[in-house]
Amino acid sequence: MEASLVLLCLCVFLASGGEGRSPAGTVLPLQVRVQEVELEAPAANRLRFRHNVSLTVPVAVGTPPQNVTMVLDTGSELSWLLCNGSYAPPLTPAFNASGSSSYGAVPCPSTACEWRGRDLPVPPFCDTPPSNACRVSLSYADASSADGVLATDTFLLTGGAPPVAVGAYFGCITSYSSTTATNSNGTGTDVSEAATGLLGMNRGTLSFVTQTGTRRFAYCIAPGEGPGVLLLGDDGGVAPPLNYTPLIEISQPLPYFDRVAYSVQLEGIRVGCALLPIPKSVLTPDHTGAGQTMVDSGTQFTFLLADAYAALKAEFTSQARLLLAPLGEPGFVFQGAFDACFRGPEARVAAASGLLPVVGLVLRGAEVAVSGEKLLYMVPGERRGEGGAEAVWCLTFGNSDMAGMSAYVIGHHHQQNVWVEYDLQNGRVGFAPARCDLATQRLGAGA
Repeated sequence: MEASLVLLCLCVFLASGGEGRSPAGTVLPLQVRVQEVELEAPAANRLRFRHNVSLTVPVAVGTPPQNVTMVLDTGSELSWLLCNGSYAPPLTPAFNASGSSSYGAVPCPSTACEWRGRDLPVPPFCDTPPSNACRVSLSYADASSADGVLATDTFLLTGGAPPVAVGAYFGCITSYSSTTATNSNGTGTDVSEAATGLLGMNRGTLSFVTQTGTRRFAYCIAPGEGPGVLLLGDDGGVAPPLNYTPLIEISQPLPYFDRVAYSVQLEGIRVGCALLPIPKSVLTPDHTGAGQTMVDSGTQFTFLLADAYAALKAEFTSQARLLLAPLGEPGFVFQGAFDACFRGPEARVAAASGLLPVVGLVLRGAEVAVSGEKLLYMVPGERRGEGGAEAVWCLTFGNSDMAGMSAYVIGHHHQQNVWVEYDLQNGRVGFAPARCDLATQRLGAGA
């Protein structure tokens, strides 16, 4: 959902596999090779990744293969790459389309241009004459946008035996803009750590999942910079016992409901043992589709609509009053949506984090429990007290309304040490607590 190009280079360990295939158990190196793509399900592959601000996967694309880095995003559909001729900051590798013999731009008009983008918010459209390019225009919740042409090329997944090449449509982006990109310190653009593009993993017809025929995939995100694992296809029995929640389907199109997102039903929110007094109507999509709950690997934190956020903020602050000192600055808002903030020395807050009340996102049939260090985020560059002895910390739940969103979003920060499975075959998402570093080791992907 967030498509910020400024990311830490996270080692990704990708496993792929189509419906009916089991993982080959092959361990991939630090990068994922994405090269040519046949329109069949790829063999089972695994890649290591490291988690910090965004989840990225190294990929090889084209013939001969070019190494690129792509954001892993279950909230987006069409994959895309910054292409040669686009705005690419210094040291940011752009994909050289003219250097790939397997690259093909989709002409307009064509069936692919007319029908392939039915699910995109802005369908592909014909460029103005004399160009015959099929153009795509994409925008994201973090205010970034990308424009370019619809194209095809080869994505190579090298973790299987032998490596699997799959051909896929993607956006060859020639114009990209972002007003919110930040570096690892959260203070501004760090072009040396920018990614080349985005790997769209939602349920739309143009997503990488749909194009490769993948009916199940899962990931386990380790805290900090620990290695994690991503599996496309059958997990081979390595997943822990999962609690599943059904995907929510709405047949008719609604203006604020994303029908190709991984949408689940939020039944309630608890803080410690206290179930917040939030009316069911606040947690359910309304007649416009506003209020859906999405599981999204492309958004860092979790966002709640205003009424639910206010209830959570009040209860959490009350229960944590003896552990955390309020920041005491009513005008302070982190990233435009986080205003439940505190102050304190790092050692003291770290010790208190283990005593904080667990926040549970209660889903239909499952629950995502957020505890300990995952509850607070130290705001980069903000110090208080004499000599800057105190840091500023904010609750890692944001106000959707303040962020300009009309939905609940469960971000990847709250999916750390959770095995998350997207089961498209059975229309459900599964969750289970897990030690993701150990899961990575069991799958043969060391740090």
